Amino acid sequence: MSKWVSVWGNAVSVAENRPERYAKNITVRYSIRMPFGGQALRLTFDNYCGTEPITLNKVTVLQGGIFHRVWFNGESSVTIGAGENAICDELELPIAAGETLQVSFYLKDFTLMRSVVFTCGPLSEGLYANGDETENAHIDINTSRKTHLFYFLSNVSVLAEDDKRTVVCYGDSITAQNWPDDLTLRCAREGFDRTAIIRRATSGSRILREYHCLTYESYGLMGSRRFHHEVPTDGADAVIIQQGINDIIHPVGEEVNIFRPMSDLPTVEQLIDGLKVYIAQARAMGLKVYVGTLLPMGGWRTDAPFRQEMRHAYNDFIRTTDLIDGCIDFDKALRDPDRIDWFLPEYDSGDHLHPSKLGYQRMAEEVPAELLK
Repeated sequence: MSKWVSVWGNAVSVAENRPERYAKNITVRYSIRMPFGGQALRLTFDNYCGTEPITLNKVTVLQGGIFHRVWFNGESSVTIGAGENAICDELELPIAAGETLQVSFYLKDFTLMRSVVFTCGPLSEGLYANGDETENAHIDINTSRKTHLFYFLSNVSVLAEDDKRTVVCYGDSITAQNWPDDLTLRCAREGFDRTAIIRRATSGSRILREYHCLTYESYGLMGSRRFHHEVPTDGADAVIIQQGINDIIHPVGEEVNIFRPMSDLPTVEQLIDGLKVYIAQARAMGLKVYVGTLLPMGGWRTDAPFRQEMRHAYNDFIRTTDLIDGCIDFDKALRDPDRIDWFLPEYDSGDHLHPSKLGYQRMAEEVPAELLK
């Protein structure tokens, strides 16, 4: 028996608005590592946050020095309407565990580059290049540039054996950074060879609010516009949720920042209710639910006692609720036992909110093995 299982994925968020937000005559390329093998490939391109159609004029997959053309209903190009997505025709391809494929797509005409997400980590890098380079294995360094911005490509699925499965990591900038990649590498290192780790995360996002101003629009959609769109995933049977810190730290008062009124600050009960909505939606999708505690934030620029009190109360709910299958106590793993509101120094990136590379690796180690088997 075979089934479609996602092996790579990202959220789709709103691009930062810049005068150069339209692109023309460029190729975008992303490297996709295969956690397990399969018989065929399927790509999803998503214009969920777009306000006008986009056209992918040509899409290819590079495997072992050979380019394979990707088709959409038998056509080499596809136009995707605002708010819509497109799944390519099944590409029959023998895929081996551990190999890396490269997905390239060419944008011939002016394209609104609005549906995008920033991610980083040891497995998360792409590039863009001038012109149609979709069938060039060695793109010139002088006409290309590396990027951690992932445009339009939101999912890669493999037709794999029936025992293969996916775990979805859902969250904000902390999940948009390294630890899901570190978890993928841990799976490979420890022999969890039937599990793929998929990232669905967008920087700056909150459970209960979103920004509607041009200045902060790129901080992403609120949970009610994200979770139902991002989490349903081929082959997924579990989700790890780690979100809520931005709901706590963003509001500062209009006298400080007109776009960040204190009225945006939820109560702890409201924040927990938002998390409960996620849990209910995940259950309706047939998923097991694990929730990660919020990390230390001592020293962050908006750190204050009342915010720490909110964080502790929210974490206490996660640790004690019977609504979920398990708590992953990221907070306890990364905090300084002598100053529990602060990171251990080696786990602090320096901004006192996001972990260091070692901190992200520690987060990946904290995920229980039972979830990865």
